[in-house]
Amino acid sequence: MNVKILKNAAELGAEAAKIAAKVLNNRIEEKGKARLVLSTGASQFETLKALAQEDVDWSKVEMFHLDEYVNLSEAHPASFRKYLKDRFVGLIPLQKAHYVNGEGNLDENIAALASEIRKEPIDLALIGIGENAHIAFNDPPADFDTKEAYVVVDLDEACKRQQVGEGWFATLNDVPKQAITMTVHQIMQSEVILSCVPHKVKAKAIHDFFTNDVTNQIPATILKKHPNFTLLLDELSASEAVSFIGKD
Repeated sequence: MNVKILKNAAELGAEAAKIAAKVLNNRIEEKGKARLVLSTGASQFETLKALAQEDVDWSKVEMFHLDEYVNLSEAHPASFRKYLKDRFVGLIPLQKAHYVNGEGNLDENIAALASEIRKEPIDLALIGIGENAHIAFNDPPADFDTKEAYVVVDLDEACKRQQVGEGWFATLNDVPKQAITMTVHQIMQSEVILSCVPHKVKAKAIHDFFTNDVTNQIPATILKKHPNFTLLLDELSASEAVSFIGKD
């Protein structure tokens, strides 16, 4: 595990974009293409903005995304499909983008997406960590055992509060009760995982990450077991864990 602490979210995003671009360019040079997983949410704003400006042959990059609410229209401001199209995909000439679709026949949508993601390894996954230490929508206690690629999950109250706190929904009652998420198992199959976790609201989750062994009650701790994992923090998100960083 590599850990870097940057001054603020903007510097974190710029550093993350450089690291991600290097991985993608290396894979393109080696294989002629690259496969990328992206996360969303307020914590990823700076990273995606910077990444879209990096010198990468995006026409050779295939993108998957992590999760989407069940029965939420893509036109809704909180839709992660809309988020990615507005903030990343619409800005670059990607080879192909695979979206999680929470509308219509969920079983068919999940089966089609699972078939696509399993065709070849994922070269790089940008995986955020939530205020409740979830990765994707794998809220605690996360399922560390399923070998499915994507599943439908119930969202816990802490997760819903985060969505309201970030301004995506007006009230808790407006947050969908379920989402489709990439599983922990599928995330861990990625060859490189880069987690970008800025902001003070993530400080407790980062403290818990460093001060606990791997446990599904703190889902992000599973990332410690990945052989090529880099965690990028800013001074605020690292503020409750500085004395533990480097001692894990």
